[in-house]
Amino acid sequence: MEITWNCANLERNTADGFVVTVHYRVNAVDGDYSASSYGTVGYTQEEGDFTPYENLTEETVISWVKDSLNAAEIEAGLTANIEAQKTPATLAGMPWAAEEVA
Repeated sequence: MEITWNCANLERNTADGFVVTVHYRVNAVDGDYSASSYGTVGYTQEEGDFTPYENLTEETVISWVKDSLNAAEIEAGLTANIEAQKTPATLAGMPWAAEEVA
């Protein structure tokens, strides 16, 4: 299974470029199965805790997001979602139809 974290967008103060909100997406893929999560994390500026906007990388911002959240829990939830897709607890369909739908 491959899990990737991406930064979808940043919101920043126009006065100094401080990032106040990070929009992130987490994608999990296992063959034909996939699951994703989208969310936001807000930040407040503290004394001495500032990286200029122009010096930010996606890797840096994603590390902030992971440090702010329970990244392992999010990844476990996506993994569980994919496992549920592989072995669904219920199916929809009719016995006279050719296909059942998970």
